[in-house]
Amino acid sequence: MTAVNADFVESVGERFDAVACMNCGVCTALCPMEIKLLPRVLFRQVMLGLEDEVLASADTVFSCLLCKMCEANCPAGVPVAENVRLLRNRINTVVHGLGR
Repeated sequence: MTAVNADFVESVGERFDAVACMNCGVCTALCPMEIKLLPRVLFRQVMLGLEDEVLASADTVFSCLLCKMCEANCPAGVPVAENVRLLRNRINTVVHGLGR
């Protein structure tokens, strides 16, 4: 059973912005790391409050190079790198008690 944390998106940060994501897949096609977890899936999990699933993907979140290739080519202008930074901060807060 998957638990839903209705406050998860707010806990990630007020600057987290993935509403404009069109699920086109450009971000994944351009990723030099060939990360298997698509940003669009990860961001949707955040917006749906699936905190446990996001936390289980911590290794993937931290493997992102923050190179912004995905962001520069995103037709919707989603701030992918900033979203990943915010997720890293939240993961560190939950797992290690670091951050805010």
